[in-house]
Parts: sequence; structure tokens; C-alpha cells
Amino acid sequence: MTLERWRRITEWPLIVASLLFLVTYSIQVIVDPKGDVGALLEDLLWVSWGTFLIDYIVSLVLAPRRWHWFLTHLFNLATVVLPMLRPLRVLRVVTLLTVLQRTAGRAVRGQIVIYVTSATLLLVYVASLAVLDAERAGGGSISTFGDAIWWAFATITTVGYGDLAPITLQGRIIAVGLMLSGIALLGVVTATFASWIVEQLSEENTSRQAATVAHVDALRTEIAELRATLAAMAPTAATPSTGRGEAPTGPTRSPAEPGPPPEV
Repeated sequence: MTLERWRRITEWPLIVASLLFLVTYSIQVIVDPKGDVGALLEDLLWVSWGTFLIDYIVSLVLAPRRWHWFLTHLFNLATVVLPMLRPLRVLRVVTLLTVLQRTAGRAVRGQIVIYVTSATLLLVYVASLAVLDAERAGGGSISTFGDAIWWAFATITTVGYGDLAPITLQGRIIAVGLMLSGIALLGVVTATFASWIVEQLSEENTSRQAATVAHVDALRTEIAELRATLAAMAPTAATPSTGRGEAPTGPTRSPAEPGPPPEV
């Protein structure tokens, strides 16, 4: 078993576990059920967490360079060691984004744009859930899901009206992550748009160059035909005329010029 094969095998199970977590966490935060339903939702969250934990441990064991893999996957470690912080449980949904990114990495630019858009909407949604969970318990100004959605959009777009702001430590950590994500999103959108412009200009220059080459080839063909025509006319122009009306050669004398004197 190799790490790459393990990733292929666990790709869809991790997506299912991430979606299970997302649905369960959404119900837990928005509806806030009590009793047996609340306990069942909590158990489902722990099941999804166990799936992530198993994937992390197996991936670490299968990694050819374990220390290098460990140091380059610290965020994956955070998704499995922070289950006790309820608002930060939302970090587990990053697994879903990671799997989607593997697919988008093999796609064309248009599909990458779809991936970025989907990831942004998902990030806004889960950040809204997390900040609502933190702020509602802490007595902050974000007390409804609508307020949380408004705050998340204002934060990720780096607008930041300031009418709603987290006051708890966990809420502010979520805010910092959302701000950094907004800056990264702006860079991705700018790079994608710049790539599209460069591609359009390249195609236009290619078309112009092709038209120029065709025009030059046509001129060369025309010049070659003119040269061939002139070469065919050259021998006829160089041949002397032998007709009867040819003017006499040698010196001539004008009629008015007097002749030689008579002999005595």
C-alpha cells in the first residue's frame, strides 16, 4: 500500500465524512436541538472526526518521508487535535476542500474557477456557523445566522463594515482566517483573469502572424511569377531584326551635300 493509492481509496469516504460533518454541525448550530437528538448529532460528529483521525494516522505511516510529511501537513493535524473546541471543529471541512483541490489540480482553468467559487461559498457558510456558535454563547453582537452570513461576506471581501464584530477569542481567530482567505481569493481571481487576458492576446497575435505569413507567401509567389515572365521575354527582345525595311549601314550623305569636283 502506497500513500498515493491510499489517497485514491479514501477520496470519496473523506468527502462523505466531510459532508456528514457539515450537515450535522449545521443542524447543531442553527437548530440547537436538545435531548436525544442533540446526543445523536454529537455522536455523528465524533464518527466523522474518527474518520479524519484514521486517515491522518495511515497517511503519516505510509509517507516515504514521515517528518517531511508531518511538517508539511500541520493543518491536517489541527483538524484532528481540536475536537474539544467546538467552533474550531469547522476546520474538519477543510478535508472536503483538499479533496476538491486534488480534482481541480487536474482540471483546466475554467473548472478551477468553479472550484474557487464553490470553495469560497463553502468557506463563508462554515465560517458563519463557527462564528455564530462562538458569539452566541459569548453574548456577542452576532446572534442570528443571518447576522453571521452578513459578517462573513463583509469579512471575506475585505470590506469590513464594522457593524458586526466577534468579541470572543475563538470568533476572532475565525475572523483572522476568513480575512486571510479573502486576500488569497483576491489573488486567485486576479491571477486567473490575468491568465485569460494573456491567452486572448496570444491568440490574437498568433492570428495576425499567420495572416502576415500568408500575405508574404502570396507576394513571394507573385514576384516569382513576374520573374518567370520577364525571363521568358528576355530572349525575344535580344534577337536582331533582318527584314527588308532595315536601314542601310555605313556612312550616308545628305542630298544637299555637294559631290566631288569633276576631273579636268
